[in-house]
Amino acid sequence: MSDRSRPNYLDTLAEFAAGAELRTLSALACERARWIIADCLPVIATGMQQPEMKALAAKHLARAGGGNAWVVGTGKRAPAFDAAMLNGTAGTWMELDEGNLFAKGHPGIQVVPAAIATAQELEVTGAELLLAVALGYELSSRISRAADVKLSVHPHGTYGVIGAAIAAGKLKRFTKLQFRELINIASTMGMSSSRRTLLDGATVRNIFTGHSGYMGSMAARLVECGFTGESDSVSAVYGSILSDTGTFDSARVVAGLGSEWLITQSYFKLHPAGRYAHSAIDALEDLLASVPGGRLNISEIERIEVRAYMLAASLAEKKVVSSFGARFSIPFALASILFHGRSGIGSFDDAAVANPAVQALAQRVDLQEDKSFTARYPAEQPVELRIVMRGGAVHTGSCTVTKGEPANPHKPEELIAKFFELGEPVWGRSVTQELYDGVMRLEAIADFRSFADRMTL
Repeated sequence: MSDRSRPNYLDTLAEFAAGAELRTLSALACERARWIIADCLPVIATGMQQPEMKALAAKHLARAGGGNAWVVGTGKRAPAFDAAMLNGTAGTWMELDEGNLFAKGHPGIQVVPAAIATAQELEVTGAELLLAVALGYELSSRISRAADVKLSVHPHGTYGVIGAAIAAGKLKRFTKLQFRELINIASTMGMSSSRRTLLDGATVRNIFTGHSGYMGSMAARLVECGFTGESDSVSAVYGSILSDTGTFDSARVVAGLGSEWLITQSYFKLHPAGRYAHSAIDALEDLLASVPGGRLNISEIERIEVRAYMLAASLAEKKVVSSFGARFSIPFALASILFHGRSGIGSFDDAAVANPAVQALAQRVDLQEDKSFTARYPAEQPVELRIVMRGGAVHTGSCTVTKGEPANPHKPEELIAKFFELGEPVWGRSVTQELYDGVMRLEAIADFRSFADRMTL
């Protein structure tokens, strides 16, 4: 590697990544990393059961060759690169994956598949895996936070490549110089992906997270083989190519590094819908809590008025034509939950999309941005909801901080229930329990590969 001029912030990141140990993490950061791993695995398994994912996994694995990494939800194994790609793609299908408003995206599902797949091909401990996930998540999230990426760019498949690369590099025990090269190489290997894909319900969007795992793993291999990157490709890509303003705040990347942990500001999801829709769903749940029996007669609803921050207001599509598209429509989400009486996978499936009563009710939703709400985002995610009945009665509900955010966290038993509700139909009770127990005690696992080899996922 050459002695080219090295921006100080990249040296700081590289030194931190190379020298970090599990005790470097705060207790909360360590616990959050554990739960991000735990949350990703059953979410991936559920997504892998979708027809498109079954077809992709079958076609891809037929030519992938032998490997030791789980292709979660198939009962099969593959080389680490292929497993990271397939698992990352499946992990965003149901819109149940963890995310982070301050990192401006979903770091976990872009880091965890590559980290687990790499760990299954190496002799590493569970503690090393936990640390690798935390570092990949944290450092890539800091880069994203410091960037002013165009709103038209979908965050999947961009900085997630850096996170996956850092996780793989940590498991491969890279040096400071290797990490610096790795960050520069990985930053050039992301996608300029379109946010419009989610608004159109285009399922190609799910490969973006699979791309992160695959290309992050490839970036680590390139460094091992002697490839080099620009002197500061992070600033070039995130300050010029993907930026609206041409700015990148490199000082913010390392500000508070080691004391402030962005990973602790992540959220978990209980509704299978785009994150911004959750704020409106919370407002609806608030409204229904004051209604006798918690149900409204939908035939008597005249209109539904929603006022929201900009990103929530963007999920305004009323003519939903697919299950995947349903996950990014607030009008559909509210209508389907009102019809079914609950939020769940069934409220967003093909049958719900085909239901004329749900579709008709969605047409009665008026969703508008309130700029004062947008000004409060992301610290708050305010939504106000009014349902006007044909007889003149009005029901109201609101959300200030979306459930699952650190300031309004889900209860631990809710996250545990999610793990088993998603995992058991795919793996059965005993495997689901063994996997859960293992993730909860990752630090005690001396050889993660041996632990993983005992289970078929």
